[in-house]
Amino acid sequence: MQAPTVVAPPAPRTLRDTGLSAVLMRDILLKTMFRKNVETVTEIADTIGLPIPLTQELIDAGRSQGLLEATGTLHATSSAEMGYRLSDGGKARALDALSQSEYYGTMPVPLEMFRQQTERQSIRNIRLSRERLVGAMGHLILPDRLLDHLGPAVTSGRSVLLYGPPGNGKSSISNGIRDALGDTIYVPHAVEYSGQVITVYDPIVHTRVKAEAEDNSISRLRRTDNRHDRRYILCKRPTVITGGELTLSMLDLNYNPVARTYQASLQMKATGGVFIIDDLGRQEEPAQAIINRWIVPMEEGYDILTLQSGEKFVVPFDTLVIFSTNFHPNKLFDKAALRRIFYKIKIDGPNQEQFLKIFAMVAKKKGVPLDEASLLHLVRNKYPTIDNNYANYQPNFLIDQIISVCEFEGIPYQMTPELIDRAWDNMFVKDEEIVH
Repeated sequence: MQAPTVVAPPAPRTLRDTGLSAVLMRDILLKTMFRKNVETVTEIADTIGLPIPLTQELIDAGRSQGLLEATGTLHATSSAEMGYRLSDGGKARALDALSQSEYYGTMPVPLEMFRQQTERQSIRNIRLSRERLVGAMGHLILPDRLLDHLGPAVTSGRSVLLYGPPGNGKSSISNGIRDALGDTIYVPHAVEYSGQVITVYDPIVHTRVKAEAEDNSISRLRRTDNRHDRRYILCKRPTVITGGELTLSMLDLNYNPVARTYQASLQMKATGGVFIIDDLGRQEEPAQAIINRWIVPMEEGYDILTLQSGEKFVVPFDTLVIFSTNFHPNKLFDKAALRRIFYKIKIDGPNQEQFLKIFAMVAKKKGVPLDEASLLHLVRNKYPTIDNNYANYQPNFLIDQIISVCEFEGIPYQMTPELIDRAWDNMFVKDEEIVH
């Protein structure tokens, strides 16, 4: 696993350094002890993500207010640490706080601190080399001219539109771009604004780094009094991938009225990473409306979100947005919208030479021996029937069909003109009327 390449957020040395109000921290502490049944300072500190000395300060403040009481070491762990529990008043306060918001656990990061950390690890700081991009797309056969356009587009950290006929690897290229980024960033568990807590870390979107290097760094950080702010998680640069299911509401805060908690919008979760919108033009909302929603974030570098109260606030927008579509852009957007997408890259199908290279590579990988007569039959007799429109998906499709037939017939993997015909028949729908 690649070591982190960004500056780690420093751990707070005082409670004031957390940037949070005393009341918010007190309530999260009480809710966490109530819900998680943690008792010792070490357990509580690990759960709320603060250094042990600051956690002890919060506990001492809770005791002075009659919300917490010491249980001695009898009910504590074998380490003989002092144990603590909620008093009756503390339980009442925890229940009251839970009725206002069910959020508990790791202390959030104030929005301003989140903005500062976003700048330190901005995706626009990445300098992607040709070798790194080629390495991430080694399984694809791409013309050099395409890489000439992709490299600068990704390095810019701006918006990219990939368009062209279906089945030619736009989604694979998008995923290759994601893999080429390769480094790590710090993602907050949650962000606080105006007393409201917004959960950001999402295990579906964020891949936590669990490398030995990180384990060693955590041990070292504990020995040196937590110089890394444990309210953040070290993750790979995030990737959000959406398709035809994308709706504009997904780009807003997700409020749970029962738990009275907020989940970050999809693009906020993608901060510092990549947001891929696949199959643009197949969503319920018009593509123009989706692009319009992104105009301010893409041009200004910030997004505007809204709380349940109607209060609007600004969050950083630091995301490489990749739009991918099978439609011609002129049929989806007006000229003003197209002008706001910084890079427009057409992904064409392969020519015959490239197609045969891909076909041979796939056949070798899947253990199907090549046959010259079958290849000649394919390019001379089959492809002329579709005006020689080659596509990158077709080698995989045809080889998989041949394998399925061989397995059904109980014969070794092989390639013959007859097997090519049987595979070809399943690749297209016959253009004919269905009689009812």
